[in-house]
Amino acid sequence: MTSTETQYLLDMCIKNDRKAQSMLYKKYAGRLFGTCLRYTTGREEAQDILQESFIKIFKHLDQYSGLGSLEGWMKRIVIRTAIQNYRKKNRNLKFEPLPEVENDDWVFSDILERISADEIIRYMQDLPDGYRIVMNLYAIEGYSHKEIAEMLNISEGTSRSQLTRARKYLSDYLETKNYEHG
Repeated sequence: MTSTETQYLLDMCIKNDRKAQSMLYKKYAGRLFGTCLRYTTGREEAQDILQESFIKIFKHLDQYSGLGSLEGWMKRIVIRTAIQNYRKKNRNLKFEPLPEVENDDWVFSDILERISADEIIRYMQDLPDGYRIVMNLYAIEGYSHKEIAEMLNISEGTSRSQLTRARKYLSDYLETKNYEHG
């Protein structure tokens, strides 16, 4: 789709053209659903977040400036929606500051190279909520610990500890599944 065609599609979506909205949904839903899966424990919850995200996307599409990729803009909405869902679901859950944990010398990316994307998502869904959210935001989305701390209302140290513990948890989990790392 050319940029002119994409702009026309966006313009029609802004005018609440259902056919255009359906086309935009079909074009991006699969990739955005993958993002949703990484932040949830299952497909139903991911589908709910995707639907809620698209409602927000269509509602605020007129605010997309055209700078940067449309998919990146939509992905940020999906991530914020997933975090809001997490907060709503865990209102009383508090991240306890954890003592700093020494980082293992094992190479996390080495393990990820040996397993499929579906396996990664399945393992990520098995992580405790705090670990999964921090792991996604830091290792996959590229946010800094400072940004994560602000988003989740936790300390930077807690973000670092959650990430280290998530990596250790995944390492131990994968070892039990007979994956070896160097």
